[in-house]
Amino acid sequence: MTPAPDAQPWSRDELVRRLRAVGEARYHIHHPFNQRMHRGELRREELQLWVANRFCYQQAIPIKDAAIMSNCPEPAVRRAWIQRIVDHDGRADGEGGLEAWLRLAEAMGVERDTLLAGRWVLPGVRFAVEAYITFCRTRPWIEAVAASLTELFAPTIVSQRLSAILAHYKWIDPAGLEYFRARLQQAPRDAEHALALVTERCRTRELQERAVAALDFKCDVLWSLLDAVERGPLPGNAP
Repeated sequence: MTPAPDAQPWSRDELVRRLRAVGEARYHIHHPFNQRMHRGELRREELQLWVANRFCYQQAIPIKDAAIMSNCPEPAVRRAWIQRIVDHDGRADGEGGLEAWLRLAEAMGVERDTLLAGRWVLPGVRFAVEAYITFCRTRPWIEAVAASLTELFAPTIVSQRLSAILAHYKWIDPAGLEYFRARLQQAPRDAEHALALVTERCRTRELQERAVAALDFKCDVLWSLLDAVERGPLPGNAP
């Protein structure tokens, strides 16, 4: 819905409040699958299906970040944003968040070839991930930056997930949990940078509302991913 032409822009504090309200209400920390994970109620096969499908999303992160950079005309923003790609892809083979996720999968008993080949990726997950990449390729770069602001809420879910795995899923090798430990440092840094960009660039009411809508869309992506995993056939039961 387009605001009235004479609608006044929100203050910075009001924009931040509205962005945080989206995450507080709709971030996937509230999804029943994540709630069950954190209570220690998931079966081994459910966690294995999750780690394999979430890798599809992890692979998309540096791709969407490259799309944001390709649409952004500001060298200073691109120079800072490229760190996100390095964080996930590393500077050499065997480094970065994607490699750490492969090690997490191995710690859960899932071979890396299964993830790299996408053998367990569900159609709903693939659709949600492609929708996010398309959004970042086709929407103005600042809207794609706003969509990344789910990182404002990532430290809470990562901390809970790390604690839950250590407490409830003792069959998982703790050596494979480095991805979560790294994100506890990276996500707050990335969220602070993205929030500063959004609040600095989105000065009109229309741009502000588009930023809020972008974050709402991203919450849909993450929620849809878990919907698919929760309802999907477990490993070994797939047709």
